[in-house]
Amino acid sequence: MLGLTVFFLGGWLLFGDTFEQTWSMEVLSEKFEASRSWAWLAGIGLLVADLLLPVPGTIVMSALGAVYGVFVGGIVATAGSVLAGIVGYGVGRFFDEGFARKWLGSKDFETGGSLFKRSGAWVVAASRAVPILPEVITCMAGLLRMPFGKFVIALVCGSMPMGFLFAWIGALGKENPEWGFGFSLVVPAILWLGVSVIRKG
Repeated sequence: MLGLTVFFLGGWLLFGDTFEQTWSMEVLSEKFEASRSWAWLAGIGLLVADLLLPVPGTIVMSALGAVYGVFVGGIVATAGSVLAGIVGYGVGRFFDEGFARKWLGSKDFETGGSLFKRSGAWVVAASRAVPILPEVITCMAGLLRMPFGKFVIALVCGSMPMGFLFAWIGALGKENPEWGFGFSLVVPAILWLGVSVIRKG
């Protein structure tokens, strides 16, 4: 997990400033507005590309809100975030269990697998609000064989508040207020709790 974090953080350290200067909310909003008919697809593509490149995902979500409004922008932002998470999970699942056990060690593989089966949903949902961690967590969830259905539900619970929050910020022409960070941490946990209660009912 530390190795994956260093890998993704390295991308930010090398190219993050360039990407943030090039893809500011104003610049991206202008580009999206100029190609409004297919900008939603470009937005989803950028959010998926965030797995490998230091794309400022919150800026992309805000720009989508600025162009399409809170509702449509939020849906597109959520879809992009969910798709990115599923791709990350798929990357982790691509490596077979033998590789995972050899890389992590059998003991750590069993411990990590047990953690993701028991509490992974909370980790996946909450991680969507934190830089770098979403990519790491989704890859680890796949590598450690977290049940896919449970993963997707948690992923949606974490991605939806983020998508609509930043779409709302973009629609109002604002940029990432500090309170948004706390809001986006709490809401995924509440949503997951609600889903857990419904599933048990």
